[in-house]
Order: sequence, then C-alpha cells, then structure tokens
Amino acid sequence: MKKEVRVFAPATVANVAVGFDILGFALQAPGDEIVARRVDKAGLHIKTITGDGGKLPYEVDKNTAGFAARCLLRQLEAEAIGVELEIHKKMPFGSGLGSSAASSAAGAMAVNALLGMPVSKMDTLHCAVLGEQVADGAYHADNVAPSLLGGIILIRANEALDVHRLPVPEALHAAVVYPHVSILTKDARDVLSPRVTLQQSIQQCGNLAGLMVGLYESDYGLIGRSLEDVIIEPQRAPLVPHFAEVKQAALDAGALGCSISGAGPSVFALCQGAETASAVAKAISSIFTRQNIPNDPYASPVNQEGAKII
Repeated sequence: MKKEVRVFAPATVANVAVGFDILGFALQAPGDEIVARRVDKAGLHIKTITGDGGKLPYEVDKNTAGFAARCLLRQLEAEAIGVELEIHKKMPFGSGLGSSAASSAAGAMAVNALLGMPVSKMDTLHCAVLGEQVADGAYHADNVAPSLLGGIILIRANEALDVHRLPVPEALHAAVVYPHVSILTKDARDVLSPRVTLQQSIQQCGNLAGLMVGLYESDYGLIGRSLEDVIIEPQRAPLVPHFAEVKQAALDAGALGCSISGAGPSVFALCQGAETASAVAKAISSIFTRQNIPNDPYASPVNQEGAKII
C-alpha cells in the first residue's frame, strides 16, 4: 500500500457526432489531477481544491471525486483506512469536455492506486459513474468510461455499464476547441425533441454503423462520411456561436468531420494525422478569435491509457 499517489484523468469528447450518450473518446489534454495520501484519521477527507474558483464543495458526498473515491473504499471494504484528497482542477467547467467525469475518474483511480490497484479499472467504473452522477444527476458513462479506461468507448447500455473499446486507427487525431461561452447541460438537453423520424433513424443508424466499421478497418474516408449527426447537432447548433462557419473552416482545413463535443460549447473534429489536426484546431480557433470569443485549442491523438498514475 502506497503512502501517496498523484493521478491524472483526461478530458473527453462525448457523443462523437452520431453516438448520442453511447460514444466517447479520451484526449491527451487537458485533464484533472488528484493526490491521494494515507492519513491517521479514518475515512475519506478532502483537504484541498484548486483551480475551481471556489465552486466545488468539500463535503465528500457532494463532490464528484470525493463521492467516487468513497464509493470505491466501501466497495473494497476499506472505509477504516484514512485517505486525504487534494483535487486540482485543470480543465474548465461547462466546457463539453467532461470536467466532472475527469474528476470522478481520477477520484476512483486515486483510491485504487493508493491501495495498490487491488481491482481493475473496469471494476471501478461503477463508482466513477456514480461520482459524476452527483454533478449532473444522470447515470451515464460516455465521458467517465473513456476518461477512466482510455480509447474510444461504445456504451451499449449505460444502466448495465456494458462498455466496449473500439479500435483506434494509427493516424486518427482530434482537434478540439473550447470557446469561452456558457452552455448549461440542462439547456442543451431541453432543446432536444423527443421525436425522431423514420428517415432520421435510418440515416443515423447507418452513420453510427459506418463509423464503427471505419474504425475497425482504418477507413478514413468512411469515418469522414459517417460523422454526420442528423438528429442532435441540428438542434444544438444554434447554441454554439458561429457553429456553421466553424464546421466549414474545419472541413476546409482537412478534417474528416466536425461536430459538437458533448453538450457544447466545445467543438471537435476527427482528422487523419497530427499535422492536419493542428491545422484544423488553428482554423477553428481563428473563427472564434475573429469574433472576439476567447478560446482554447487542442490537437491530440486519442488517449489510449485514460486515468493514470503520474
């Protein structure tokens, strides 16, 4: 058993255009860090929170990382052990990049690592998802699973945590840009219609299946043709400033496809090659900058490791 560990959990892109609530992948950066250490006082305690602007609670059961960590201690029947957490937020809230999921994944990973990894990452996923549920009230793994496990993750069923890693073609990279505007997840959910036409369903299913085949076969052309969301994106696009212009700029710069990351406001594009991803990130960023919207661009391969000890 270790005396102290520091863990990093990465940002994620959820939905991936055609996989609303069932697809997600991990980025190399940004992400959150959590330090867990042994202390004499029994139970779990949050000592320090940085980078949150005073927004996050120190009460364990109201904190995503704390709740996930305590859940795992209970699962391992180790609540008598004294554990102290330092939570270092290094990614923005409400960005559409899975900020609360990264904290929750890091919290579960930190306890597991402190205890010497007695269980697999997969065995901690339920606790990590419960941790994020503290923040948004929903039990879903499209951000938490890739942040914890890494890679591109398909969630066949959220309730059962029936999750599966999909293959990642060698040259697949992502360009992601976070514009500094606010979109509440609740508002992004409220704009969605519960009605889907038969034609929309057929087209979306075809695109989702095409994306998965493209990943398995490293067929970048098929990946690009399949990144067309005909259900969610058209409804959420008005929430993201200048989205149509941003999407066109990404495609003009060589992106395979471009859409909204999670509930937004971040946008992402999948690309073939690191050089193209960097060019696409710059192209998207320039649109927001031209409109006087501060933004943070990232270009990244798919993070295959997920949460890790650093």
